[in-house]
Amino acid sequence: MKKHIPNIITLGNLSCGIVAVMMAYEGCFEQALWFVVGGVLFDFFDGMAARLLGVSSAMGKELDSLADMVTSGMVPGMVAYKMIGGNLAYIGFLITLFSALRLAKFNIDERQHESFIGLATPANALFWLGMAVGFGEMIPVWALVTLTVLSSWLLVSPIPMFSLKFKEYGLKNRINVVRYIFLLLSLGLLIAFGYRGLSMVIVLYVLISAGMAIYEK
Repeated sequence: MKKHIPNIITLGNLSCGIVAVMMAYEGCFEQALWFVVGGVLFDFFDGMAARLLGVSSAMGKELDSLADMVTSGMVPGMVAYKMIGGNLAYIGFLITLFSALRLAKFNIDERQHESFIGLATPANALFWLGMAVGFGEMIPVWALVTLTVLSSWLLVSPIPMFSLKFKEYGLKNRINVVRYIFLLLSLGLLIAFGYRGLSMVIVLYVLISAGMAIYEK
């Protein structure tokens, strides 16, 4: 029975994603955001459960990617589609296409166990939901199209992105210092700017990751 527990949690992620797609299509972005947050939490805990129970499997890995494709691939594409509107609306689904590419690359890339290469799909999804809820119609179409292309590229970019998965919590590890600073700054942004702060947090994450990559060269 215990071998099925991680997959059941993963299906929770997928369920949240399905509802979030419906909410996004109806323009209910705030509700969609909370279902995506729920999906991201399920996505975090299914891997943890698999490791704790010692039941990691190839099937679980594939199911996880399929669930992420909906929650973190289809949802932000739908959000961009609704926000752009008009004749250019379908450009928003570039995000969905590049999310599929990113997830496929992740599954076969052995380098991405401790960190990421390119922006993870859940982070990209939270960025777009934060934009939709926090800024709404304030963003001009040309900016939305530009952000669509940029975020699609970031998904498959060669930029190393640090992970928030702690193996130990001390400050001797330099990456832990970066993680703690990021988390504190993120908390400040969310407190100060509310929903708008969510998109700012993802931008901060990308900038810190890119800065670390440049520094390490």
